[in-house]
Amino acid sequence: MAMNGGMKIKKLVVFYSYEGNTKFIAKTIAESIDADVLELKPVKEMNSKGFMKFIWGGQKVIMKQKPELNPFNFNPVDYDVLFIGTPVWAFTYTPALRTFFSKIKLENKKIAIFCCHEGGMKKTLDKMKKALTGNTIIGTNDFFNPLYKNKEENELKTKMWAEKIIDEAEI
Repeated sequence: MAMNGGMKIKKLVVFYSYEGNTKFIAKTIAESIDADVLELKPVKEMNSKGFMKFIWGGQKVIMKQKPELNPFNFNPVDYDVLFIGTPVWAFTYTPALRTFFSKIKLENKKIAIFCCHEGGMKKTLDKMKKALTGNTIIGTNDFFNPLYKNKEENELKTKMWAEKIIDEAEI
């Protein structure tokens, strides 16, 4: 049990996943550090596949859309350490995260951020940092197509990273 001044550190993993890569990393983090999980789910999810998902998703990013999200089962403000993850869409974070960042005012939190991509991460993590101004970013990581490229290696990398973040957050 993580202790900080005699109190348990409350940990939450917040993520959006379209094809399962980010969900795989988020669940791996949560299991390795005993954290609660908040999956961001748009009320109306896109259902495009193949190349059209890039067109459709990219358009939503470029238009800076903020889709309505289903109600949360946890209040992110109540947590000490948050891990926030997204797939990379059009070289940035997803519209679901744009909604999250605009609705939930996180301040003075310790936050680790991560993204999953297929080789085009660009400045996604920098853009997430900018959206989280007023917090301490205690770690960043990116995962290349983790469900399909070296799944076991990515799982181990994730566990080691998450545990290191929590160890350092407790100091």
